[in-house]
Amino acid sequence: MKEALHHGGALDAAVARYGGARADWLDLSTGINPVPPPLPEIDAALWARLPERALEERARSALRRFAGAGEGAGIALAPGTQALIALLPHLLPPGPAAVLFPSYEEHGRALAQAGHAVTRFADLSDIPAGARLVTLVSPNNPDGRRFAPAAALALADRLAAQGGLLVLDEAFADAEPGASLAAEAGRPGLLILRSFGKFFGLAGLRFGAALGEPALTARIEARFGPWAVSGPALAIAAALMKDEVGTAALRDGIGQRAEWTRQALTAAGLAPVGGTALFSLLSVPDAAKLFEGLARRHILTRPFAYRPDWLRLGTVRDEREATRLTRALRAALADVDG
Repeated sequence: MKEALHHGGALDAAVARYGGARADWLDLSTGINPVPPPLPEIDAALWARLPERALEERARSALRRFAGAGEGAGIALAPGTQALIALLPHLLPPGPAAVLFPSYEEHGRALAQAGHAVTRFADLSDIPAGARLVTLVSPNNPDGRRFAPAAALALADRLAAQGGLLVLDEAFADAEPGASLAAEAGRPGLLILRSFGKFFGLAGLRFGAALGEPALTARIEARFGPWAVSGPALAIAAALMKDEVGTAALRDGIGQRAEWTRQALTAAGLAPVGGTALFSLLSVPDAAKLFEGLARRHILTRPFAYRPDWLRLGTVRDEREATRLTRALRAALADVDG
């Protein structure tokens, strides 16, 4: 159970360990928008039939415009980004691979399970010269680091020249579109992963995409086989991505909740050392004790086994939750100091 709590979204495990009902808890363990938009109405018949090609094309077209990808980019639709992370290591023969660290650990785990020899790097200048498959998360999870577009593109060009691939995970880019390189999708050596659930707050929908050279995205879709994404997911995702007014309002709302969260941390005497609009990263002397103190008050956060001084918090829904967070942090910090 303790290991389960070292991954965001393990609310059931937290309830089992610390008590209370699910409704009592404030779950800040993920970087998912806690206030999703209203679900659009969809044809009820979509639940009863296999998704048709026209539905997939509408979702692909909406995503292309929403992400800002050009017509030359191929787009492979997937049942969530995690499915893409598990599949991608099989697109190249096992060989030397490099993953950013600290970062989202599923990338390295999937590569290793597929037989790749995985090394870690902290900066682009540290990437081994022989690496053919490189994973970069930008904005990064959990520290929010952003990588210069020119540097990322130069890396993709270098890998392309040796038959390699840069996998750029942009799971948190939608909250700040200027951070995305989707306009470069289709460039040799570059594959961009886009997540739907985090920005729209609908992680349970299981919808994601890979943007890249058309031949590569076609291979990805062939690996998934037909009907990889459900018809309702395609229809809902397409409708929400096409709603430009709605997505602008969603982005504004995310920004407001990020501000409330920062104010709550400041009021408790804490200053984030990193993050994005969807999460904040704290560095405290004993993050495990602070995690426990908050959990006893039914607030779930995200600790990191490899960094005992780090604790990540998602965003609150409103000012009431911000006030609750400040009070809980003050009390939990007092327990740690005591």
